[in-house]
Amino acid sequence: MGDQVDRGVLDEMRDYYRARAPEYDDWFLRRGRYDRSPETNRRWFVEVDEVVAALERAGLGGDALELAAGTGIWTERLLPQVASLTAVDASPEMIALNLARVGQDRVRYIQTDLFTWQPDRQYDAVFFGFWISHVPRERLDAFLRIVATALHPGGKLFFVDGRREPTSTAVDHQLPMPDAQIMTRRLDDGREFQIVKIFYEPSELATAFERAGLVVEVRETAAYFIYGAGTRTVRSTIDAKPLPNLPGEDI
Repeated sequence: MGDQVDRGVLDEMRDYYRARAPEYDDWFLRRGRYDRSPETNRRWFVEVDEVVAALERAGLGGDALELAAGTGIWTERLLPQVASLTAVDASPEMIALNLARVGQDRVRYIQTDLFTWQPDRQYDAVFFGFWISHVPRERLDAFLRIVATALHPGGKLFFVDGRREPTSTAVDHQLPMPDAQIMTRRLDDGREFQIVKIFYEPSELATAFERAGLVVEVRETAAYFIYGAGTRTVRSTIDAKPLPNLPGEDI
């Protein structure tokens, strides 16, 4: 394990995603600095379709929570499956783009720092996309306990994130060393930021989920993605703990 990540890096990562919001979708849509050739892009979207199919099979349903909702790439895929959705993100710029994208009355937005926020209620399902790789190793157990706290016993979970594949990121990015927790990211205008980026192994995540009372089957696509679907166990020691009500700005 590398050195622990200090709060300053977490704040810089938040600032990075606020600044990156207008260009964020270029990564997912394989545009600009993320365009790695027609064939490479084709493989990317084939694997995206694999993850989307798995999400649909998971059948999250009910009242759902999306953590680190971003620009709405996954919000719009979740909405057909659920009765209502609470979307949480630290960036007001991301939330504005998300709202413009989905335009749904069924979405409740909360702007808050996910490293300090905790839910004040429980949900039928929790989803987080491309977030767990930004959770430092020393904070992983605490984050997954929050996920478990946010779920009703028997509630469903789905996540997706990236594998360690150089063509998944921009042409001018260099992936961190396997044991590192910090990566340098660059915006289109050349500004650089230090962020947390960890490529967790499937077995490492499955074990961490289990410690939090979550049973999750973790899988990988051929090159680009790691994802998993599962449930919160019906019996868990977290049931005895009251839900704290830490503030976030409800939008």
